[in-house]
Amino acid sequence: MRLFLVCIFCAVLSVSFSQEKKHTSYIDVNYLKGNIALHNKDILHLIKGHPEGFILSWNKKNYGFKDWEQRYNYPDHGASFIYQDLKNEDLGNVASLYAHYNFYFLKRNLMFRVGQGLAYANNPYDKVDNFRNIAFGSKILGSVYVMLNYKKERIIDKFGLQAGVSLIHYSNGNTKAPNTSINVIALNVGVTYSLDDEAPEFQYTLDENDRKFTEPIKYNIVFRTGINQSDIVGSGQFPFYVFSAYADKRINVKSAFQFGADISFSNFLKEYIYYRSVAFPEDNLSGNEDYKRASVFAGHELFINKISVISQLGYYVYYPFDFEGRTYFRIGLKRYFGEKWYGALTLKSHGAKAEAIEYGIGIRL
Repeated sequence: MRLFLVCIFCAVLSVSFSQEKKHTSYIDVNYLKGNIALHNKDILHLIKGHPEGFILSWNKKNYGFKDWEQRYNYPDHGASFIYQDLKNEDLGNVASLYAHYNFYFLKRNLMFRVGQGLAYANNPYDKVDNFRNIAFGSKILGSVYVMLNYKKERIIDKFGLQAGVSLIHYSNGNTKAPNTSINVIALNVGVTYSLDDEAPEFQYTLDENDRKFTEPIKYNIVFRTGINQSDIVGSGQFPFYVFSAYADKRINVKSAFQFGADISFSNFLKEYIYYRSVAFPEDNLSGNEDYKRASVFAGHELFINKISVISQLGYYVYYPFDFEGRTYFRIGLKRYFGEKWYGALTLKSHGAKAEAIEYGIGIRL
């Protein structure tokens, strides 16, 4: 997530100093109130009230001076700040900062926002002072939020209104246990304010053959790493290493399909196997079972400017120790630097249980 924020804010700054009038900007302020979703029965004791807070956002409007803007119906990009009182003294309050995109539908009256960033929880788990907070094992969390709003700008002079529903997710991706995470579903209502008097016209310059874009099969090599921990509190944080190789075929200007393989070296799993062999003799484990895993996966990549969104479904073909099942998901972002090299930030999970936040570097040949 740090990588994604740096990339987006660099893009925002570079546009801000452009000499030509190719963008306008606006701010919006939203009040939100809702509920914590019961995605895991273990957090039932943490759901006491109706979390409330606010979202403050700055947005830059795009008008199609770049081809990708036209392909995605002229989305906005910007930054958001969210503050929430989770209405439980054990959970405390959370403040978070995001980079986001706004996508438009229904003649630009329906806005869908997706943002990714970092959050700060002021009262995380502590084995003595706050043992009930099994949702947040650390003060620094990853966070994703989505917003679906009906929106009307410039209703009265530069002021407009928007309202709808938002979903905010907080988790540290199993970087440190405990980590059951929190999902807040909330209704929001807000005011928009345009910062510019005039706006350029939307551009319509795409070639009629733009959708017929094709590309030969490309081959990718990726190295991912990070630290994570099993669900056993106090079991320690360990590095992991994932080596991936896959082919992708770009079928149009927006999409490519992927197929490849992973080899995973997860040191937390080595420690977890030893723990199970000692604590649960009925499992009949020696403690020396292999912690390495090998898998195949299929995926999709959605290209948005220099950033792309990846989603993959994997299956372990070498699986000597049973941990959370044979299938896994990987979702995240890639940021291209030139034509071949890219950085990646991904979340690997088994269903709703996160295994790791992965930081990667790769090459596409």
